[in-house]
Amino acid sequence: MTTTDTALLLLRIAFGLSMAYHGYNKVFGASGLKGTAGWFQSLGMRAPTLQARLAASTEIGAGILFALGFLTPFAAAAFIALMIVAIVTSHWKNGYFIFLPGGGWEYCASIIAVALAIGIAGPGSASLDNAVSIEWGVAGGIIAGAVGVGSAVAQLVIFYRPPKSS
Repeated sequence: MTTTDTALLLLRIAFGLSMAYHGYNKVFGASGLKGTAGWFQSLGMRAPTLQARLAASTEIGAGILFALGFLTPFAAAAFIALMIVAIVTSHWKNGYFIFLPGGGWEYCASIIAVALAIGIAGPGSASLDNAVSIEWGVAGGIIAGAVGVGSAVAQLVIFYRPPKSS
């Protein structure tokens, strides 16, 4: 295993398990899915209970796949889609920096960058993709970027209706 493979493994595990835990928290956190759905409704999501379930299951599933390095471009695409939706619905209005009131979009952009970079580079030798001889090549980056952005746009067009400002 090269130093690059080690670095990719570290990034996949750190970001993958963090994303999975975000999904777990949406389900089993203090307010559970009901609280998550209420928050999504306040953001302007049209089907907040469905969106809460989809977000939680996508975060858990994609996080685990990303950490394992299995179907990596699709896991990366899910990360990208989740973070674009989070930026548009919740963080953009707060500015860039995460330390700003309400939390800016800095952290979400970092997750997008990591996901796209791993989609482009591939998951490395210490991955299930490698173990089953899946080589994504340039297609990995295209899948991560195009499916991620396309999925985010679809989610926003279908489900997001920004609340009216008073």
